[in-house]
Amino acid sequence: MNTLSTRQAWLLHGGLLAIALAFPFVFSTSFAVNFGVMALFYAFIGQSWNIAGGFAGQLSFGHVVFFGAGAYASTILQMRFGFSPWLGLPASALAGAFVGWVIAFLSFRAGLKGSYFALITLAFAEVLRIVANSVEITGGGLGMLIPAQRSAANFQFPERTGFYFLILALTVASIAVAVWLKHSRFGAQLAAIRENEDAARALGIDVYAEKVKVMILSGAMCGVGGCFFAQYFLYIDPLIVFGVDKSVEMLLVSMIGGAGTVYGPLIGAVLLAGISDITRALTDVQGLSLVLYGGLLVVIIAFLPNGLIDLFQRWGRRRRHPGAKEGA
Repeated sequence: MNTLSTRQAWLLHGGLLAIALAFPFVFSTSFAVNFGVMALFYAFIGQSWNIAGGFAGQLSFGHVVFFGAGAYASTILQMRFGFSPWLGLPASALAGAFVGWVIAFLSFRAGLKGSYFALITLAFAEVLRIVANSVEITGGGLGMLIPAQRSAANFQFPERTGFYFLILALTVASIAVAVWLKHSRFGAQLAAIRENEDAARALGIDVYAEKVKVMILSGAMCGVGGCFFAQYFLYIDPLIVFGVDKSVEMLLVSMIGGAGTVYGPLIGAVLLAGISDITRALTDVQGLSLVLYGGLLVVIIAFLPNGLIDLFQRWGRRRRHPGAKEGA
């Protein structure tokens, strides 16, 4: 069997959670905790892309549109209307979900799919970037600076470990959603749509409705990622939160780790966060990490089209069945 038994799966989940909980205590330096925060952050937003792109096959080049909508929704409520920044989490989820519904409604009603859908998401992200750059409520091109008021009540933890455990909780929740999709009727319908929409429709699946639902779910998750980003860095502007580089990073962590898998985005995120920190520490060359990301993606596509997680699965099968041939 290639799949884990229920007991093995629970042991895997529990073991990874124990490691994650212990990480900031074992590696307590500011650099190490920041690495943990960013790895989990990329895993979370990567999982949001994976929900739509990996599980449902709705490949998006502009997933940052949900990220930016969530970041601005939470920050505007805090800075312009005096709302608690903690209310930004549900507000950003609603903003991302709404934008997901709008894009899905317009795109899928028009019959767009494949590369056409991927490009339309990129176009929506560019439109919102221009809007955010032009209107006063968003601060225009100057962006929005959140005043530093270090307290947990203000969503600004005195120590980075506070942010670490918050993003860990969000990442665990996103993994739970992925596990649910793997075993639910909704997830099975999405898998059928991913493999062949016409065949799924012939089986009685409401393809349009299921695709809209998954975009709403994915958008809500990505919007929450935007809220976290704004509170962690205390500054946003249109180029940062609607920039194509964020969409590329979401796609990369899923594709490199293994799209359509539960832990693929986490594996890809740890690797990419490591590459980012190492290149920043060793050189001042701007964009080098993106070059390395692209090169790694080419290697993965050429030799491990199912992502790095496939490598671990092969290794596990060989350990369980030393004499068995690959693919047997």
